[in-house]
Amino acid sequence: MNQTNQTNTWDQVDQYISDRLIPHDAILEQVLAANQKAGLPPYDVSPNQGKLLNIFAQMQGAQRVLEIGTLGGYSTIWLGRALPKDGKIVTLEANPLHAETARSNIALAQLDGMVELREGDALKQLAQMEEERVAPFDLIFIDADKPNNPLYLAWALRLSHPGTVIIGDNVIREGEVIQALSTDPRIQGVRKFYDLLAEESRITATAIQTVGSKGYDGFVIGIVNG
Repeated sequence: MNQTNQTNTWDQVDQYISDRLIPHDAILEQVLAANQKAGLPPYDVSPNQGKLLNIFAQMQGAQRVLEIGTLGGYSTIWLGRALPKDGKIVTLEANPLHAETARSNIALAQLDGMVELREGDALKQLAQMEEERVAPFDLIFIDADKPNNPLYLAWALRLSHPGTVIIGDNVIREGEVIQALSTDPRIQGVRKFYDLLAEESRITATAIQTVGSKGYDGFVIGIVNG
């Protein structure tokens, strides 16, 4: 099978899954349309990946979620819908246009009372949160600039508790993650992310390769040890 046919198959299988397991959702479709209209890059998780995040949050019984990388709020909404009414999401976004679009989308989904969107450099926001002594999070989703992934993981561990689930997206990079001599800072950031996961005794983790409408990639999932 050539690459074009293979990619078409991945797209069709994702559509098959979505058609059967993910009910039509006008709000989420409006969110994606708003992101496209605002000129945001098409980096949102796919619908089946969004539902997977939602299920992870439900399985965890999460009440507090930290999301590093909001984009237009699509994944934020999937996560927010999994939380109890008194749950809370803190989501971090550096790009003002992305943050503005996300605020509008989150309000459309009627989750603005649950979501705290912090705009600005994520590393500065994370340091500020530690200074504020925020309560630890039950689930942390890392989906931002890849060169800083190791630093985001270090902060995630500081803002977690035993049992916290930490998820990292885009950790296969079309298979380029195995290229030790890559000059791409995104690849090197993901590789250092793996190195820290391998060395860090406070977390037990694995990674899964995925294919679909978002191409060939994957995610890391780990749990903070007691």
